[in-house]
Amino acid sequence: MEIFMTLFLLLHSAFAGAQDEPSPMKQLWQAAYTASHAPVAPTPAGGSDSSRQENEKQPSDPQQDAPEVKGIYVTAYSAGGARMASLLNLVDQTALNAMVIDIKDDSGFITYKTDNPNLAKLGTPQPFIKDIGKLMTTLNEHKIYPIARIVVFKDTVLAKKHPELSYTNADGSIWKNGKGDSFVNPYRKEVWDYNVEIAKEAAKLGFKEIQFDYVRFPEGFEKKADHLKFTKTDQSRVDVVAGFVEYAREQLEPLGVRVSVDIFGYAASVPAAEGIGQDFVKISKAVNVICPMIYPSHYSTGWFKQKDPDKAPYATIKGAMADTHKKLDPLGDSGPIIRPWIQDFTASWLGKGHYISYGAPEVAAQIKALQESGVNEYLLWNAGNKYSAGVDY
Repeated sequence: MEIFMTLFLLLHSAFAGAQDEPSPMKQLWQAAYTASHAPVAPTPAGGSDSSRQENEKQPSDPQQDAPEVKGIYVTAYSAGGARMASLLNLVDQTALNAMVIDIKDDSGFITYKTDNPNLAKLGTPQPFIKDIGKLMTTLNEHKIYPIARIVVFKDTVLAKKHPELSYTNADGSIWKNGKGDSFVNPYRKEVWDYNVEIAKEAAKLGFKEIQFDYVRFPEGFEKKADHLKFTKTDQSRVDVVAGFVEYAREQLEPLGVRVSVDIFGYAASVPAAEGIGQDFVKISKAVNVICPMIYPSHYSTGWFKQKDPDKAPYATIKGAMADTHKKLDPLGDSGPIIRPWIQDFTASWLGKGHYISYGAPEVAAQIKALQESGVNEYLLWNAGNKYSAGVDY
């Protein structure tokens, strides 16, 4: 099955983390989906001894009194600027109750002023949020559940500052993807500790949850690795990525914060993406909350029996949740909270006839599909933080 994943990742370099609104999916994903949905032998009732032992390792929830989270994505620029007033009003006037705010952004900048000496060694602050203390007070006053988003291994800023923590080409230059972004190396413990230190500071500032994004190697990495210079060990990429998540959760557990991870929605529908190091179940076992990105626009013709999944938000979300439950139901009560990212943007790049304008009805259809699938938590994505009016959340 890895061949399907490899071919797809090579062709579709725009498919990335929660922040991206990608180009149309390739038919190779359909091949992977079809193959992965072939009949399999049933699992014996109760599971194996090894699966039961693994279930026992699931972390307990440090936020037992947390609400059912219904949140929106907020850039650091919005959080520190004029748009924040309208976003606060949106939450105040609806059943929304949470904000996912960039604390380390997609470029790698720490988005507020910090005097933390541990962060000064590797980090580069860019204070879009001018007064982080005031922001936390405001969130508390509005009874908003605060989630700190930290982009982990996609980090152009750190790669330029410390090439030895990244991947370099034969001529010594730092490797970049097609968009000009660089990644840092998950095999480097310094990178782990740096991101965990940011998370610890976010927890001390008052964030209740740390959400890690880009917890992976670059797209198509298995085809690049032999041509790049970087530190590595005998561990597989899947084990290294899962190891970071486990380490981060263990380090943050004493601070009483939840740990969540953004992951490709497709990861629930196909076997592990070993090229980029993401295994849906392994990562889910190490977190309190798993956040699959199941935007209808991310799926191509044929997914969940839909000609144009973007035009069928209800059916697409239902199908994505069915696959998610197949992956995670064996974990039983010890599994993580499922809190998907859903779509509140119009995917016009799909081309005429293959997309629809998204507004209140389309957002409501996705929420209905989640609720009918037994999932009551969700996060809304709009890169510009412009959310549809009139939605019954």
